[in-house]
Formats: sequence, C-alpha cells, structure tokens
Amino acid sequence: MIEVKKDIFYSSEFKDMDLDLIYTFIKNSYWGESRTFEEQKKASKNTINFGLFHKGNQIAYARVMTDKVFFAYLLDVFVIEDYQGKGYSKLLMEKILNFPEFQNIDKWMLATKDAHELYKKFDFVAIKSPDKLMEKLSPRAKIIYE
Repeated sequence: MIEVKKDIFYSSEFKDMDLDLIYTFIKNSYWGESRTFEEQKKASKNTINFGLFHKGNQIAYARVMTDKVFFAYLLDVFVIEDYQGKGYSKLLMEKILNFPEFQNIDKWMLATKDAHELYKKFDFVAIKSPDKLMEKLSPRAKIIYE
C-alpha cells in the first residue's frame, strides 16, 4: 500500500482487498444485488482491483477489466457511506487512470445510473455512436439492465 493523503493508502493488489466489505457493499447496490459472494470473488480475481484504505480499513473500491492496450471497462466503483463527499471517488479515479499499465488504452467504458457528473470530470462522455454497440444479456442481467 502507498500513502496518497494523510492516513489514506492506495493499493492495486488483490490480496489487500477486503472481499467481505466489497461484497456487502455491492450486494446492497442497484447493480449487484443478484451476485453471490463466490461470483464477486471470482470477478474480482479476474480483473485489476483498486482500493483506498484509512487506518487499514478499506473505504473505496473499483475494478477494471482490460486487455491493457485497446480497451478498459471500469466496474463496481464505490466509496463507503462514511467517506462519501470527501473527494475519495476522485482520488480513486485519478489512481486508476494514472495506473502505469493503463497509459496507452484507446477506449474506456463504464455504465452508471447516477454518477455521470463524477465521470465527466475525467473526460467520460455519452457514447457517440450507440448504434454501433450491441449487448447480450443473461436472464439475470436483464432484470438489472432493462
């Protein structure tokens, strides 16, 4: 872990992530209520994880699915309630977007229901050509995304 602000540490090491906290938060979110702990653990293991920590306790999380060259998809971004509104989501985004392995990625994507203003600060915009995108949803995903 690396200190980024007084008493605030950052890590991109999976071993540092508090999987119980991550699962609990996501399970109570609009996007993750149907996930099991094992599914979340597997998803986290198969992506690059980012966390902010205060006094050894995780306060924020995000993960990135990427080929590290052309494409990256940002997922599961959150800051726990007691730390919201204090700039930690911006700090986490800065750490992710400045991660050395991500410096040459051509296209970033994400989905959000309510955090558009945060992501606009990092140059995310509405999809320019939505007619070019397609998706395939499982029955479970249709409940979440439709």
